[in-house]
Amino acid sequence: MSETEVNKYRQPDYDIDPIFINRWSPRSFLEKEVPEKDLMSVFEAARWAPSSMNKQPWRFILARTNEDREKFHSFIMEGNLKWCETAPALAVIISKKEGGSHAFDTGTAWGYLALQAAQKGLATHAMGGFHKDKAREVLGIPEEYDLHAVIAIGYQGEKDQLTEDLQEREQPSDRRPVKESVMEGSFK
Repeated sequence: MSETEVNKYRQPDYDIDPIFINRWSPRSFLEKEVPEKDLMSVFEAARWAPSSMNKQPWRFILARTNEDREKFHSFIMEGNLKWCETAPALAVIISKKEGGSHAFDTGTAWGYLALQAAQKGLATHAMGGFHKDKAREVLGIPEEYDLHAVIAIGYQGEKDQLTEDLQEREQPSDRRPVKESVMEGSFK
């Protein structure tokens, strides 16, 4: 989707870099492999996210071969599986349960990853709809790690590749006004 098309759905309240408006989470992916240097650059960006006491609690388990993607498909819920099967790369984002901010820090790493992907012309879509216990078992994830999301990474495909119900949802979502998220002085 072009920047002009995205602007039909999103208008910032204040001046920000266009990457924040243009990055969104499509469901249509091309079955086109992402070059190693571009794929690894999104994880390199995540590497540089800030974290409490520099603990860097996040880890990514990457699937980009058919065999590995099939393993991931075994624990992704049906509603997500019907669109993410074409994504050339999937990653599970987890965090080591140390300190009270591991999930916060890992979310920051996801944000860095998503913005770098957008800068590289890649689409990302994070999914909470997966069976965490099965993913833990299939991927051998130790108990000291929390599982947060599965991320589809690749090149955006055409809307008409999706089922009709998903085509209706294949557009950037708006956000509430900033004044509804920022409170000054106390909770209001």
